[in-house]
Amino acid sequence: MTKTNSGNFFEDFRIGQEIRHATPRTATQGDMALYTALYGSRFAFNSSVEFARGCGMPGQPLDDLAAFHLVFGKTVPDVSLNAVANLGYAAGRFGVPLYAGDTVTTVSTVIGLKENSNKQTGVVYVRSIGTNQKGEMVVDYVRWVMVKKRDVAAAAPAEVVPDLPGAVAAADLVIPAGLSAAGYDDVLAGSPHRWDDYAIGEKIDHVDGMTIEEAEHMMATRLWQNTAKVHFNQHTEGQGRFGRRLIYGGHIISLARALSFNGLGNAFKIAAINGGRHVNPTFAGDTIYAWSEVLEKFDLPGRSDIGALRLRLVALKNQSAADFTLKAEDGKGFAAAVVLDFDYTVLMPKR
Repeated sequence: MTKTNSGNFFEDFRIGQEIRHATPRTATQGDMALYTALYGSRFAFNSSVEFARGCGMPGQPLDDLAAFHLVFGKTVPDVSLNAVANLGYAAGRFGVPLYAGDTVTTVSTVIGLKENSNKQTGVVYVRSIGTNQKGEMVVDYVRWVMVKKRDVAAAAPAEVVPDLPGAVAAADLVIPAGLSAAGYDDVLAGSPHRWDDYAIGEKIDHVDGMTIEEAEHMMATRLWQNTAKVHFNQHTEGQGRFGRRLIYGGHIISLARALSFNGLGNAFKIAAINGGRHVNPTFAGDTIYAWSEVLEKFDLPGRSDIGALRLRLVALKNQSAADFTLKAEDGKGFAAAVVLDFDYTVLMPKR
């Protein structure tokens, strides 16, 4: 009997299956520093202990996407070790903030299965919940991933595709206890633009670009303990479809989010991931640009200091975002330069 883990293939999953993922992860100040080094995020709420305390927090929380990466990384050996591609996200909520010293564990439940027509792969839908050492929810989200079959002749399970919401409702957003924008400092935050200054339909070119280096994305996959072969093993991927390692999709999300600071500097807290797709591959050497569109803005129940913006964040490779490229010229599918179409909700101070 082999003692090594070859990962789950499509036919190994079943509806309702609960997977308790190994390797709990304790967040550290080092994670905060490395997150900044990798992505250049400049949101003051995650950069300064004193700024966070001024917003009612006991200390400096990890960036919300760092918490997402920690939770996501736990799932890879069991869910997507044999993945062809991570296809999308939905119904994502951020719960209690994650602080240095907190320990994260993750449990996933299989909620959907669909064999592809080629009979060689199938799509697996999982709901993953990351909790801290107190059992409090840190991140709760759904993703679906295309996974190889071990045996193409294996019988397919009954098809189940979950009914997922288009967006997380305002009433379902988790506002951290004690969070307040009463003392929010626009100057220290780096932007004068608050919730009131944005309009539905408004588009923002985030102007700056960041080039992905080979060492950076390799460090990121190791930092988040993402063991998917497509990201870290050039020996195997050199013989694959692209001949190169693919950049972890979460790496692109974090780069685009960091770029969005220039134009959305007061979008200090991510509350939800409504949906998202990695629509084209990214490789080391590509330069990432980003633009955002305000899809919706809404009040939060019982809050006059903070509002919410639902945003579409689009990342492009090797092309400026000045013309807000999204669809291909024929209107069918995404333009080749588009690598990410991400729908998420942020919290922002009101006037």
